Amino acid sequence: MVGTTWEVVIGLETHVQLSTSSKIFSGSSTRFGAPANMQANAVDLALPGTLPVMNRGAVERAIKLGLALGSHIAPRSIFARKNYFYPDLPKNYQISQYEIPVVLGGTLSFFVGDQEKTINLTRAHLEEDAGKSLHDDFIGPHGEKSTGIDLNRAGTPLLEVVSEPELRSAEEAVGYAKALHALVVWLGICDGNMQEGSFRIDANVSVRPAGQKEFGTRTETKNVNSFRFLERAIQYEIRRQIELIEDGGKVVQETRLYDPDRDETRSMRSKEDAHDYRYFPDPDLPPLVIAPDWIERVRAGMPELPGAKRARFESAYGLPAYDAAQLTMSRDTSDFFEATAQALPAGQAKLAANWIMGELAAALNREEKDISQSPVGSAQLGKLLARIADGTISNKLARDVFAAIWQGEHGGDADAIIEARGLKQISDTGAIGKMIDDVLAANPAIVAEYRAGKEKAFNSLVGQVMKAAKGKANPQQVNELLRQKLA
Repeated sequence: MVGTTWEVVIGLETHVQLSTSSKIFSGSSTRFGAPANMQANAVDLALPGTLPVMNRGAVERAIKLGLALGSHIAPRSIFARKNYFYPDLPKNYQISQYEIPVVLGGTLSFFVGDQEKTINLTRAHLEEDAGKSLHDDFIGPHGEKSTGIDLNRAGTPLLEVVSEPELRSAEEAVGYAKALHALVVWLGICDGNMQEGSFRIDANVSVRPAGQKEFGTRTETKNVNSFRFLERAIQYEIRRQIELIEDGGKVVQETRLYDPDRDETRSMRSKEDAHDYRYFPDPDLPPLVIAPDWIERVRAGMPELPGAKRARFESAYGLPAYDAAQLTMSRDTSDFFEATAQALPAGQAKLAANWIMGELAAALNREEKDISQSPVGSAQLGKLLARIADGTISNKLARDVFAAIWQGEHGGDADAIIEARGLKQISDTGAIGKMIDDVLAANPAIVAEYRAGKEKAFNSLVGQVMKAAKGKANPQQVNELLRQKLA
């Protein structure tokens, strides 16, 4: 099949750790970083005679996500036992949902470059997490190299969000994952900390000849905990499957792990199907009943959603769709933009958007800071941009003032920095006209080139005027006056 054009088919299963302070079926803490096995009680350890009790807060967080995605919230859903045997699973089964999950359907939209894409969701179901096997350099009680089991995570509440297999590239998969991550953090249902395992992704990948309707054999790469690793794992798996088929082999349905050190996926175990888990309703848990008034109470307490805020930014502030989408990727960023824009004269919101997505974003990236940690607050940035809007300083000089605010110079006050550094823009037409006359007199050859039709000569003359003004002349006035005098 060498020379075949291949189509990639990707579906993601994302485990979202819910932000409850206690576990889904017990009162044990979900706090991260406790010593091993210090946050596992009798229910988590599956000791005889213990019974699970549903955590109401976990259900409300599932309802929030369902509402945000436009999903159907099941009025009655069932918990099931998913049977498998691993050392870190004390009960030898996981309490999950199978036939009737709490959330059904829905859509999620995101941008890939400047193109918007919408993916359908299959479901989102509640379940408990397993414990953790500790392999790396774990020393047993007698000094031997061993594998330890930490059950602190056992029973941690998860919402598993399953997409339809509609993603067609690693780039699209990362776009979808980032959008889902931003949404769960926006809603406050998950802290989004991928290093601590709060947001983990399983990538189902297959390939098929372009135009073929039947899916190819898929593999599942488990527990990817960074967007960069997700992209690389999918790219590797696509290459591996295509090369395998073109060499006459067959893709085996299996579970794989991504090794970031070797930048490859490797086989972990054969992939189970649903019947292998022998699902059956959990006899210790009654059906989960969600009344309409409960849904409405949750809806009333939800923040403005990213889609609604994005539409409002476009209509109220006149932002392009791409800018509005970027500024609503996180709740903190959207709040920062709105506070900055409101500190500016009407019609200057685009200036705020450009600076937040440009200068501020670059500075935050350099210092690996989140916008909530920005040394330049929205009020400080708004004051700085107001000085660009009223012609006090140029956009170029504003970058120097921004850097000074970032460092805390003069208490981070834009006006004080502008005054102390003598950066006020020259807007007096007489003064600018005098500088232009001097430049024209000193550069007759460049003037002749411009009048001969060479537009680049004009830019050269503008540069000479700005040099004479030490960068302080109003660029717009320089351009207008220069063209007038050359005419």
